[in-house]
Amino acid sequence: MQMPRLAPERSRLPAPLVAAATAVGAQAQQAQQAYAASEFARRLALAREDCPEEHEAGKPALVRMLGETAVLLEPFRRPRRKIEIAATANPQMVMILPGFATHPVRMRYLARQLEAAGHHTKRWGLGFNWGPDEERFAFLEARLADLHARHGRPVVLVGWSLGGLFAREIAKRRPEAVAKVITMGSPFSGSPRANNVWRAYQFITGYSVDAPPVDADLAAKPPVETVALWSPNDGAIAPRCAAGRAGERDRAIALRCTHMGFTYDPQVIHTLLGELEATR
Repeated sequence: MQMPRLAPERSRLPAPLVAAATAVGAQAQQAQQAYAASEFARRLALAREDCPEEHEAGKPALVRMLGETAVLLEPFRRPRRKIEIAATANPQMVMILPGFATHPVRMRYLARQLEAAGHHTKRWGLGFNWGPDEERFAFLEARLADLHARHGRPVVLVGWSLGGLFAREIAKRRPEAVAKVITMGSPFSGSPRANNVWRAYQFITGYSVDAPPVDADLAAKPPVETVALWSPNDGAIAPRCAAGRAGERDRAIALRCTHMGFTYDPQVIHTLLGELEATR
């Protein structure tokens, strides 16, 4: 005997429910298409970009990255820290340029130590550092020209990490207004992916580290005295990229601090004071 044929399960649903399910499916498909075309999806794709292993060669190991958590202890160590600072006989005007995704407040402790010696420090005037563009460069050029005019002599640029790349490029554009460039853990040499932050950088800025929205040759030395501070303990940037090669800077000075430590470590402060004292 032939068994009765069963109708599809969906046909047993009331028509309003079938229509609702169809509408929900269409909305989900539209949402998926909208996401695929969204700015967020584009930036996420940049962060997930495939990268040949050799392009990341030399980046700090995970243990170095974990060492950066020492910054969490800094608020407890700072009140007990005593730094002997001698008064300067050669006061300088110093512009401080912060690292990527950080505010100048992060470098305020460092600036206060320079001021204690008698130097004049100024913020870069742009708040958080969310990456370069021509508008920011134009602002910095104008600010540098203003500081130069008010001080009556060239300005020393002290840039931490990405701030150091800004400093180098601004010095190339306005060398007459710059006495010296000092970078601290700044990746101006080698592969722009030899670090532990390039994926976050691409997601936040929205562009590839290989194609910044400004015309810049990062490895080219500015036409002023240029000093690179670097550390083998850096947990973010490959030491070789921050030290640079001969011809890409005038001098490279090795320190023993973390990447975050460039903003507060006593050896960094004393090194900066020595460089400012020797600035002509």
